[in-house]
Parts: sequence; structure tokens; C-alpha cells
Amino acid sequence: MSGIAPDRSGPAAAYWDALDRGRLCFQRCWSCGAAQLPAREECTTCLSPDLAWEAAAGGARLISWVVYHRAYHDAFADMVPYNVAVVELDEGPRLISNILAPNDTLRIDMPLRLELGRRFDQAIPQFRPA
Repeated sequence: MSGIAPDRSGPAAAYWDALDRGRLCFQRCWSCGAAQLPAREECTTCLSPDLAWEAAAGGARLISWVVYHRAYHDAFADMVPYNVAVVELDEGPRLISNILAPNDTLRIDMPLRLELGRRFDQAIPQFRPA
């Protein structure tokens, strides 16, 4: 579908490639130790270019979410109502994802576990309550 495929250029390529291999990875700075997502050319904390990829263990917590009652894009019409969530991995970085649970059960700081899924022929990180 047009406009749905992720950008696989630049530093994002390694992120999507890791998901295709069944792992959620994030960058860690060798200079200051900060962890970050999305992938960038330099550390968002200290601006060092010395970044390495690290695999997430799978634990996380729910930071925030919104429930869409109208599809943001036609490709998501079959999912309404659906949530879009900010999730913080146990290792520190945050990412946008969704929670595989009834929307009325979601709670701030809810412990989560990673569950890789597929949407639009692409591996994606999703989470379930732990």
C-alpha cells in the first residue's frame, strides 16, 4: 500500500532488518551509554557518532496511548478502534507501537512484553500486557 512501507534508508535500515530477523534492536552510545530509538547518525544525548546496535530483551512499560476511532489512514480501517502507544523498553529507549489488549484495560506503567507481528508484509514490534 502506498505510504505504508517504512523508510529503510540511512540508520533506519538496520532497525528494520533486525525486525525481519525476529529481533527488536535499538542504538546505544559508546560515549555516554544512552539508549535511543529511532535510529540516528549520532547520539541524541551527547552527539557522539559512536553508536552500536543492541537487542532488546522484550520487557517494557506503557507510557501513554491514544485510541483512534476513525482510521488515520485507509490501510488501518479494519482495525478501528485501535491504539497507538508510547512504550518504554526496559533498556530505556521509547518507541511508538500498539498494545495487543482491549483498549479499556490499558493503564499507565502497565508492564508489557514484546510480541513481534506482521502488518503490510513487514515485521513490527507490538506489545502485550506482561
